[in-house]
Amino acid sequence: MSKNRELKEQVVADIVEKLKNAQSVVICSYSGLTVEQVTALRKQCRENDVAYCVLKNRLVKLALEQQGITGLDDLLNGPNAFVFGMKDAVTAPKIINEYIEKNKLESLKITGGILEGKAVDVATVKQLATMPSREVLLARLVGSMSATIGNFVRVVEAFRKKQAGEE
Repeated sequence: MSKNRELKEQVVADIVEKLKNAQSVVICSYSGLTVEQVTALRKQCRENDVAYCVLKNRLVKLALEQQGITGLDDLLNGPNAFVFGMKDAVTAPKIINEYIEKNKLESLKITGGILEGKAVDVATVKQLATMPSREVLLARLVGSMSATIGNFVRVVEAFRKKQAGEE
């Protein structure tokens, strides 16, 4: 087997591994970004445990086939970046969407994505981007649970005082 083919098979295996481990994947068309913009975006991704990769579309197609993910062939044309969100499904879309809005970029566009092993459209990716982070959702859950418990304690205490004739 040729050395070139072995290298490509290894790259496809790496892409398959990233697809397996990713909570979400954002596919972006990045034609026209400057080196400084790409460097800043990569830095922001690294700081948030998100992998920003520029991969050959043909190799990504092979990896998607191996994973049984369909519906993305139309998007895999031209220069594409793939942003793999490893820790949760919201971080990668949020970083890309905020970067586009903050820098008012027309050269970076979200074209689609993958969520839980299924292809999703741009609207779904943008919807993910506007969701609160996992930490915020957990804080809201804890807050609502503690408020419910606090209300229950106040009702029981008021009932106890009424029964004891303390009011």
